[in-house]
Amino acid sequence: MLKESISDVFLKCGAGFVLAMVLTLLFISPVLAQQADPVVVQPGAPGQPSRKLASKTNAVLPPRSPKDVEFMQGMIVHHAQAVEMVALMKARTDNEGLLRLGVRISQSQSAEIGFMKRWLQTRGEKVSGMMAGMDHSDHKMKMPGMDMSDGQMVMPGMLTPKQMEELAAAKGASFDELFLKGMIQHHTGALIMVKDLYDSAGAGQDAELFNFATDVDSGQRAEIRIMQNMLGDKLQEKN
Repeated sequence: MLKESISDVFLKCGAGFVLAMVLTLLFISPVLAQQADPVVVQPGAPGQPSRKLASKTNAVLPPRSPKDVEFMQGMIVHHAQAVEMVALMKARTDNEGLLRLGVRISQSQSAEIGFMKRWLQTRGEKVSGMMAGMDHSDHKMKMPGMDMSDGQMVMPGMLTPKQMEELAAAKGASFDELFLKGMIQHHTGALIMVKDLYDSAGAGQDAELFNFATDVDSGQRAEIRIMQNMLGDKLQEKN
């Protein structure tokens, strides 16, 4: 039998060595990971350095004010009506531009409803608070633009039952006009709710809520401009 060449022996030894190292690393890596203390870093305020916290530091949700909770509960109801308004479109208009806008509104506000529900549930709060149709004789949630004329509390800008009935009964161009006017009213109410949140001392400090409210404000302002232009075109056609 021919003797193995030096290169053959080297290759065999090298392969075995590599395999041994891989097995060793696979064995000791979990052990080292368990022994190493995790590093928790708290970002500093603007202009301030970050600092390391104890490895056993627990995450704590930022403080919230009752106004934060009221805002989220109220905005869920507010968004739900907008989704309901859009649901009326399919059988009442064939305006493609308006239908596309309706899809945009419904999708965005449905997703935001999901976010608001999770935000409340994570903090141990009820998803629904004191909303329209409930007894508000001793209510605490009140903001500018809120309709209390019939003893019920309706979020700013929300359509009354009569307005919703008129919208559901309309078709074609009449529906388009009522929808645009109603949704502009509705979006304007949401802006009032955001402003009221920011005007309330101690409210809106939660980062998630602040980002959400800011997005609502900018997004609905943009949609109001779109709807105002569409309504202007509709009124010109009418005249």
